[in-house]
Parts: sequence; C-alpha cells; structure tokens
Amino acid sequence: MAVLMHDPLASTLMLLALLWLSAKVGGELAVRLKLPAVTGELAVGLALTALHRSWSLFPEVAASPATELLGGLGVVVLMFAVGLESTVPQMLKVGVASLRVAVIGVVLPMAAGLAGAWVLLPQGSPFVLDLFIGACLCATSIGISAQVLREKGASDSLEGRIIVGAAVVDDVLGLLVLVAVSGLVGAASGAMAGPGLMKTLALALGFLGVALTLGRMATPHLFRIASRFRGEQVLLPLGLGFAFLLAWLGNLAGLASIVGAYAAGLILEPAHIEDLERRERHTLEELVRPLVTVLSPLFFVLMGAKVDPGALFKPATLGFAALLALLGVAGKYLAGFGGGRGIRAAVVGWGMVPRGEVGLIFVAAGAQLHLNGVPLLSPDVQAGIIGALLLTTIAGPVGLGWVLGRRG
Repeated sequence: MAVLMHDPLASTLMLLALLWLSAKVGGELAVRLKLPAVTGELAVGLALTALHRSWSLFPEVAASPATELLGGLGVVVLMFAVGLESTVPQMLKVGVASLRVAVIGVVLPMAAGLAGAWVLLPQGSPFVLDLFIGACLCATSIGISAQVLREKGASDSLEGRIIVGAAVVDDVLGLLVLVAVSGLVGAASGAMAGPGLMKTLALALGFLGVALTLGRMATPHLFRIASRFRGEQVLLPLGLGFAFLLAWLGNLAGLASIVGAYAAGLILEPAHIEDLERRERHTLEELVRPLVTVLSPLFFVLMGAKVDPGALFKPATLGFAALLALLGVAGKYLAGFGGGRGIRAAVVGWGMVPRGEVGLIFVAAGAQLHLNGVPLLSPDVQAGIIGALLLTTIAGPVGLGWVLGRRG
C-alpha cells in the first residue's frame, strides 16, 4: 500500500492559490464598480487578515515568507516595466516639472501633517513626533499609481512621466526629511543618529547619479556583448538580472529597491537592446508584461494584509487616520499644480497621493526610534499613521482612475 508523503510545499501552494484567486475576484469587483483593479486587491488583503483574526484556521497571509518574496518581486518587476516605458532624455524633458511637483509634494503634506498632529495629539507630545508624522505624509508610492497608469494606457503620457519622475525625487527628499527628524530624535536623546543617516543620504544621491550617467553609458556595451550569446531566450533573463542588480545596489545605497529597478528600466533604452529584440522577435516590454500580470497583484494583496484591523478600527484611531489622510491627499493633490501649463494637474495630483510601501518603510524606521528611552511611536499612533497611509493608498488609485477615465 502506498504511503502518502507530506509535501512541505503544499501549504504554500494553497496560500498562493488563495492569493491569486482572491486578487482576481477583488480586482473584478473593483472594475465592475468603476474602480481601478488595484483598489480591490488592497481591500482583499485587508479582508484576508480580518478572516485570519476571526478564524485561526484561516492562513495568515502577511506572515508567509513565500508571499513576502513574490510580492516584493512583483513590485520590483512592475517598476522595471514602468522604467522601460520611458527613457532618460524623456525624463529630462519633464525634469523641472517633476522637481517642482516633488518639492511642493513634500512641503505641503509635511506642513499639513504637522498641523494635524498638533491638533490631534495630546498636549505635551514631543515636537519631533509631530515632525515624524509630517514626514510620513511626504512619501509617495509610485508602484500603485504606475499600475493604474498602465491599466488606463497612460504610462507614457506627459503626466505619467512627471508622476514617476516626481515620485523618484520624493524618495530622495523623503529620505532627507527622515535624516533630519531622526537626527533631532538622536540629539534629544543624546545619541548620534545623524552622521550615519547623512552618509546614507550621500550614498543614495551618489547611486542615482552613477546609475543615470555611467550606467546609461555602460549599458549599450554590455548588451552588445550579450547579443553574441548563442543560447535561446537571452533577453528576458539578462534584463531581469540587470533590474534586480540595480534594485539591490539601490537598497544598499539606502533607497527603496523599486527605485533601483525603475532606474534599470529607464537606462535600458530600445537602441541598447535592439539586436536581441530583433533576434527573439519580441521587445523586452512584451516579455516582462506577463510577469507583471502574474506577480504585481500579490504585492497589492500583501500590502492590504499587513494592516491590523483591530488597531485600525478603534474610533479614535479611525478619526486620527481619516484626518491625516485628508490632509495628506490635499497636500499631494495641490502639488499637481506645480507641473505647469499644459499639464493636467488633477492627473498628476492624484498620481502623487498613494503612500503605500514607501510610507510603511517610514513607519518601520520610526518604530526603531526612541526618545529618552521611550519608543517614539505608541501603538495607537502607529496604527493611526498606517491607517492614513492605507486610506491614501486607496484614495489615490480611485481618484487617478476617475480623472483618467473622465478623459475618455
């Protein structure tokens, strides 16, 4: 009689099946409600975590290493694909507009967050806490807006390039704000947190400069050598390897991995890989697209699943989160008017609204900060910030999808 062997992979396969199926169902429901599919995927993630909390036999999505890995790969591949749709010269054409949008999109939400924290937090709360909450509202998650832009066929539009360029600048400016706030916390506690973070900022700026200059000059030579490979299906593995390498280097430099992946796509211009594309009869964009379709929904479901429904749905926390989200949306929306004449300010503004994983990275950094031996973020404040990030992450694609659809 045959003996059935336990397959350690089986539970992971079941979890991934659940994620992919629920992501498609959530996306379909959102589309039927005239919302971007990514909105349904985020909501499904939150629902899956709520199901786990009420029924312990239901799998915990957010704790799965496999989900974390594939979701992370999904957003990296997505940003690589977004980068492939633009070139460095195209980005330079909107560089000034992107810089204006980014600066306004940091200053206004920072001021709004400071005001909101001052009103809502108890008297006597440290000023650096107000600063940190303002810093969290500075972040912009391009991964979510990029998906909506792709769904609406607007990735290569002028507004789309401004949104992506401004989001990259936002990442650097946000890191600068985090440096300042962390330095103030360290100074107040007698620690020397500032010098190390300043070094990280210098590395981040250096990485972007090298990637967009030397990297762009070296890429044609590297892929010209690769075009001499005699094996089949060379383009996709080499393209992904290049993207993952720059994502890793960007992370070492202190930036989010998605910025490195976007930079890889940006400097891989069509002229650099035309020999390989001609030989394989497919462009690199065409080869990457199925991976984006398969992997990116896992990232959005996972991001929704990481929110704690119990902490989020307290009345006081919800009020705190709602006001912060409202202020955050207003600040980023107004930043869209920095694009200049001939630019649809509403498209750029809504595209800058989602905070997503970049905001969560800020919260994770804040959770490590201590002021006079006490954690800077209390559990309720941390849940409120995460709630605000989630609300802006949902409001952003809803607003962006609406203004883009209104054009048609």
